[in-house]
Amino acid sequence: MERKIIITAAVFGMLAIILGAFGAHALKAILTPEQLISFETGVRYQMYHAFFLFFVASRKELSLKTLKVIYNLVLGGVLLFSGSIFLLTTKNLTTIDFKIIGFVTPIGGFLLIFAWFVLLATFFRKKS
Repeated sequence: MERKIIITAAVFGMLAIILGAFGAHALKAILTPEQLISFETGVRYQMYHAFFLFFVASRKELSLKTLKVIYNLVLGGVLLFSGSIFLLTTKNLTTIDFKIIGFVTPIGGFLLIFAWFVLLATFFRKKS
């Protein structure tokens, strides 16, 4: 499981750098300042959670079950939160109206928050 988490973290981190550079250079002239800020938020949260996954994979005191729960929450959360932000902010570049997926952004955010809560609750339950 640790290998899977590290690979996912590396992919999230690599894509965050690629998308960040794409946003800063290619999209800067196309997006409004508000859209660019939103796009950067998606990139930032994706990178935060890449680091979070690296941290989680390094914790030997976490059970396999806890690792799987956190991994699935972060995977779903990043895809829904950051993914929907990327699609919503770049909707002017395609003929597809992504407004319909706007409701998944807060669901993704909730999944990310809940992943952190699972980690916190796990350590609170531990007896030193």
